[in-house]
Amino acid sequence: MPVITYDKQLYQCADGETVLQCLRRHGVSIPSSCESGVCQTCLMQGIRGKPPALAQQGLKDTLQVQHYFMACVCVPEEEMEVVLAGADITHLLEVEVLGKEPLSDDILRIYLKPAEPFDYKPGQFINLYRPDGLVRSFSLASLPQREEPLELQVRVLPGGRMSTWIQDEMSVGDKLAIKGPVGDCFYVPGKPQQNILLVGTGTGLAPLWGIVRDALDQGHTGQIHLYHGSYTADGLYLVDELRALERAHQNFIYMPCVDEAGAAEAGDATIGRADLVALTAIPDLKSWRIYLCGHPDMVAVMKKKAFLAGASLSDIYADPFVYSATDNASKADS
Repeated sequence: MPVITYDKQLYQCADGETVLQCLRRHGVSIPSSCESGVCQTCLMQGIRGKPPALAQQGLKDTLQVQHYFMACVCVPEEEMEVVLAGADITHLLEVEVLGKEPLSDDILRIYLKPAEPFDYKPGQFINLYRPDGLVRSFSLASLPQREEPLELQVRVLPGGRMSTWIQDEMSVGDKLAIKGPVGDCFYVPGKPQQNILLVGTGTGLAPLWGIVRDALDQGHTGQIHLYHGSYTADGLYLVDELRALERAHQNFIYMPCVDEAGAAEAGDATIGRADLVALTAIPDLKSWRIYLCGHPDMVAVMKKKAFLAGASLSDIYADPFVYSATDNASKADS
């Protein structure tokens, strides 16, 4: 009979008993509703031990690989340590600043080296702590399988408390703290022939840069279309790297987009909002996997339009960069 660890306490499961039933029997209150694995009110995460497949049915694949499960239908097959969904199971980790380089006039690429092994998926994000405690969230653009240092892409905003500090004061060799990883906007193998559409604005390119390279590294054979939008051509970056990736992989298409206001300086970029250009080019998104990152309005609108164009909600992964109320800086300070 497996043992369940919850909140540092051990509970013995009876034969055929679910995690929810076990915890309830021992007087532990867990949110629940339908108790049939449908409503997901009792969603939990296994941080040690693997939940059975039945307890993960209906969950997004990104949640499944992080060992989320429904406690009401989870009859454990091995010892498990569990937490409620949303519980903070990460810890502060020291990182060293390895490098800082410009990607455009107002975007910096930052390289960080963790002091200990750090398990993450490209496209997830971390919280970065300034020495005085100020914290901002930044997406991970690097690939762990290539043993790359953690890569962040930071837009420097006038008045941005974190981004201006990173630009003006943060130096190579500095020791900072991070916490994470967080988020379910990342590539999961298993459907290599599924077509993928990625749409990002601003530094929403950072997670998409990681996701695209991760998918290609893992042998994805379906079409991969990346649309990156900016108000002006100056906001486009990694153009040469993405063009090189496009030349190296026949199934990858990169489409930089510039709003009509910046048309005069667009160069070879397509004129129009990235989300609208993408929907015009691919009006039928049935069976496609969708990744949306960047401005929250674009993400919200495109998520709805992708669904109406045939995409399943379970195949839509969104990462809106929500703005900070204190300094008008977004999740990625962009």
